[in-house]
Amino acid sequence: MRTLVAIPVFNEAKYVPGVMKRVLAEHPDVLVIDDGSTDATAKLLLDYPIDVVRHAKNRGYGSSMRDAFNFAIHEKFDWLITMDCDEQHEPAAIPAFLEAAAKDTHDVISGTRYKLASEGQDRPPADRRQINQTITAELNCRLSKPLGTLLTDSFCGFKAYRVASLKKLRPTVRGYAFPMQFWAQAASAGLRVKELPVRLIYNDPNRTFGAALDNAEVRLRHYRKVLHRELCRRADKLPAGATAGLTGRGCGCE
Repeated sequence: MRTLVAIPVFNEAKYVPGVMKRVLAEHPDVLVIDDGSTDATAKLLLDYPIDVVRHAKNRGYGSSMRDAFNFAIHEKFDWLITMDCDEQHEPAAIPAFLEAAAKDTHDVISGTRYKLASEGQDRPPADRRQINQTITAELNCRLSKPLGTLLTDSFCGFKAYRVASLKKLRPTVRGYAFPMQFWAQAASAGLRVKELPVRLIYNDPNRTFGAALDNAEVRLRHYRKVLHRELCRRADKLPAGATAGLTGRGCGCE
């Protein structure tokens, strides 16, 4: 089972040395997508036996994820694990994802930060937790049947994907709303999903989403618009309830 660990980064010089060392101790095949970093990130990455895709300018989280998918497909890996480089995802959890993937029962092993005991875990910023709960509840209402599970954490980027299943997806979202499009496409493609508990870690609760998206209400509206648009695009491949109420102006589907 050939597995690639892919890590999108943007100005993560503070974390690169420690994260690279710990990830390579767990797994040898690593890809880093440098999304136009302007700090020392690119230079630091040269010190490690990894593959690097570098964007000349910042293109967004979704663009980095699309590059990770395409690289894994092109290089004929069997599984792809994605994780962040800000020490909020523990490299020590990689073997758990590998073990779950090896069971060969699902197409997506999605990390969830809300199934472990809360003792010893960080608390997420209130607006992020509220948005996660709101979007997760809507996804469960609309997509739990085709996904085959009830999600508890729709935004966790710590995941394992069966690479063959990624060929069924056509992601286009460039920014942080990427998970909205991913879940809609995964459901329409019939991907089998399960969750895997991981630790909830928040090192920097003040990290920015950029421009207007730092406003929680604006961010929630944006996420819903992306989700609703993708659901409507794929309505013919989803149960009728997936697009219930998504007609008319204001739903993001015009």
